[in-house]
Amino acid sequence: MDLSLSRADYIQVGVTSQKTMKLLPASRQRVTQKAVVGDQDGVVLCFGLKKGEAVPVFKTLPGQKISRLELGGVLNTPQEKIFLAAGSEIRGFTKRGKQFLTFETNLTESIKAMYISGSDLFLSASYIYNHYCDCKDQHYYLSGDKINDVICLPVERLSRTTPVLACQDRVLRVLQGSNVMYEIEVPGPPTVLALHNGDGGDSGEDLVFGTSDGRLGLVQITPSKPIHKWELRNNKKRGGILCVDSFDIMGDGVKDLLVGRDDGMVEVYSFENANEPVLRFDQMLSESITSIQGGCVGKDGYDEIVLATYSGWITGLTTEPTHKESGPGEELKLNQEMQNKIASLRSELEHLQFKVLQERENHQQSSQSSKAKSTVPSFSINDKFTLNKDDASYSLVLEVQTAIDNVLIQSDVPIDLLDVDKNSAVASFSSCDTESSDNFLLATYRCQANTTRLELKIRSIEGQYGTLQAYVTPRIQPKTCQVRQYHIKPLSLHQRTHFIDPDRPMNTLTLIGQFSFAEIHSWMVFCLPEVPEKPPAGEGATFYFQNTFLDTQLECVYRKGEGVFKSDNISTISILKDVLSKEATKRKINLNISYEINEVSVKHTLKLIHPKLEYQLLLAKKVQLIDALKELQVHEGNTNFLIPEYRCILEEADHLQEEYKKQPAHLERLYGMITDLFIDKFKFKGTNVKTKVPVLLEILDSYDQNALISFFDAA
Repeated sequence: MDLSLSRADYIQVGVTSQKTMKLLPASRQRVTQKAVVGDQDGVVLCFGLKKGEAVPVFKTLPGQKISRLELGGVLNTPQEKIFLAAGSEIRGFTKRGKQFLTFETNLTESIKAMYISGSDLFLSASYIYNHYCDCKDQHYYLSGDKINDVICLPVERLSRTTPVLACQDRVLRVLQGSNVMYEIEVPGPPTVLALHNGDGGDSGEDLVFGTSDGRLGLVQITPSKPIHKWELRNNKKRGGILCVDSFDIMGDGVKDLLVGRDDGMVEVYSFENANEPVLRFDQMLSESITSIQGGCVGKDGYDEIVLATYSGWITGLTTEPTHKESGPGEELKLNQEMQNKIASLRSELEHLQFKVLQERENHQQSSQSSKAKSTVPSFSINDKFTLNKDDASYSLVLEVQTAIDNVLIQSDVPIDLLDVDKNSAVASFSSCDTESSDNFLLATYRCQANTTRLELKIRSIEGQYGTLQAYVTPRIQPKTCQVRQYHIKPLSLHQRTHFIDPDRPMNTLTLIGQFSFAEIHSWMVFCLPEVPEKPPAGEGATFYFQNTFLDTQLECVYRKGEGVFKSDNISTISILKDVLSKEATKRKINLNISYEINEVSVKHTLKLIHPKLEYQLLLAKKVQLIDALKELQVHEGNTNFLIPEYRCILEEADHLQEEYKKQPAHLERLYGMITDLFIDKFKFKGTNVKTKVPVLLEILDSYDQNALISFFDAA
């Protein structure tokens, strides 16, 4: 059965945060429901629909930014009380809009996530989790990394309170009171948690999680250990998951999984054989989906998926057909309805145009008066800078509440800008004088009309670190611009992992000196991505990393006065040694540095590079042959005379050229890594081999793995 849904935009509020829109429960099935939404202006709006028009039930005055909105009530009764988190305060409203609760939590950080179950309130700020019962503090936990979401298994079904925290370090932490019962390792940083089927599934213990790299999974939280049920990889390279809901939109009696992503993709998964979900519907919207709910809002009897987008649009994807079969009488009625709607829209448009003219005149008068203060219009930017494991590139996403005019990218370190299929902006590059200025890259992206979201892909070089800046100018008057900064770290292509292979040949770097635990932790934050800003609890810390480009690994173990770093790549150890020495010198700290180099690790790293280098050399050769083969094809009229290998190159010509275009400087990058490895190997022996680099490059041009290894051994 194919699912056909029609889009209907209902109303626009201010910019919305993740999980800030809910549908109030209906009195009976398939009857229209009211929607309630909170925005970053602090306004809560509850509305219903009458004759296709949004009619407010209540609307609050602006206030602090609303970061979460949840429904609650007595257990086993309709959950129709509205709770919202703003700053460090929780407020409660009835479905009619009467405020019945104001609870100041006195948290030092703003509330980021909230869950409500009966009289239990579960809150998390960046690192702090609190559990309240009837507004009285019950339990507290300080997390080692940022908490992205919080949930509790259904108490009414399990008769135990089991909160679960989704933490940035790719871990779900299952709590009992103020202690961690156990940790569940997940494949990406979890951003959202939801009870399977809305009630925890058959067992009441099933939990759905979504990650920032676009994966979905289901895990059963038993009292003793987790049971992983299924996991969906993000093979289509879609955005990170921001919201999830369960609702039977297919109408087959089984609840489907509704998913909203940060690239605007809406997905419906159904459970055909109950083992693993199957994608049944997807639709792309132009901006990120911050909330998703299944229900009935537009018209009685027609189920729909209701969405809230980043810029504040509340949109329905409804099962109501757009073209109805009707008799002559009904057609006349429909035509009349349509004409009335057009007339009402025209009058609304005229009113808005008049209002815009008035405001423009007022603005000009006020800006020309002698007492006028400079009024710069403010606008919100939702940005994300993340490392993609699949292609070892950084994804920079910039989303603005209004249309983007242009984005200027400036970098003081060498980086490559890669092509993005979804990107329709026109890029122009300016030449940079790297000697007289710190600019290595200056690029301008001019966006087409109505573009509110821009995605860029960047690849950095390890060992070269600095700052990338994005100057974002939207299409608003007077012209204004905001700058966002992103740090390119010395080991920028490393990603946190849960474990490493202990059998690999490892090189060791040991630092001993008069530094505190907080100081060496701050050096780790400076050097590596995905390290929490706050030092972990305890006297020391251990982190594992994997290089997303080469698959080499790094183990960091450190405490006050001592740091031990192990890697199977000498270049990683060399970069760490240089950067940590520099940071210690800045703070006037004497370091005693020692290292153990494992000769076998060099051959091991070369073997890891080999398949990538071989593939790129072969790809470059094939692309060079394409033009000549096409000429032969035109000359001969067919390709029958060619050997199968050449025929295959012609058949795949477009794909090969696209692949080659997507990977600019990939070969040069690999050559650079091998050259660095060669220099670093001998640097630790106290030998300068830079004069031998031209010979190495000659060997690479006529690449043979054994010849390369022999050169490394003989040099």
